[in-house]
Amino acid sequence: MAVDLSELANLIITGKKNPAVELTKAALEEGIAPQTIINDGLIAGMAVVGSKFKANEFYVPEVLIAARAMKECMGMLKPLLAETGVKPVGTVVIGTVKGDLHDIGKNLVAMMLQGNGFDVVDLGVDVSPEKFIEAVKESKADAIALSALLTTTMPGMKSTIDALEGAGIRGTVKVMVGGAPVTQKFSDEIGADGYAPDAATAVDVAKQLIGIKA
Repeated sequence: MAVDLSELANLIITGKKNPAVELTKAALEEGIAPQTIINDGLIAGMAVVGSKFKANEFYVPEVLIAARAMKECMGMLKPLLAETGVKPVGTVVIGTVKGDLHDIGKNLVAMMLQGNGFDVVDLGVDVSPEKFIEAVKESKADAIALSALLTTTMPGMKSTIDALEGAGIRGTVKVMVGGAPVTQKFSDEIGADGYAPDAATAVDVAKQLIGIKA
């Protein structure tokens, strides 16, 4: 029986992790290319999740459940992608800035980016400017995503941008910012390249910044 990848997309949308994993395995056994499974199953599903999230039809719990299902399937497909030489659409280094230990928003953005074909280097929380710089150099990242959930840690975003300037690599990487207290105005003031109010928009901003048509 032929595997229907739109069914896989639906399992991602509804966050049914185990059936999604089984269907991914079945698709591989049938000889469907890993990239096709990702594009027509995982990315297609996460695109719907993103749209529903933007429209307030889905909230954080639904997005997290969908993203976990996607991540589990992606874990199976990623090593196979490397073997076929398929390149990610771009590389994003992400982290919550120094002094801030919040990670739900950051994790959502990281999973949404992964679900849309990005290679994501997640540095976790309380990340110093130096650590961001090191990761950008190591991964040759296209973009860096900075998260802050406290007004007191927002200056860490400016410090990181200044540190990128000081290291001479600001011109090689796009900087996007987000988090509950962060605004477009603040993003403009600190010289970031992009601002995203939510995880779904973050994917669009990342694509735009590195020149991928959304």
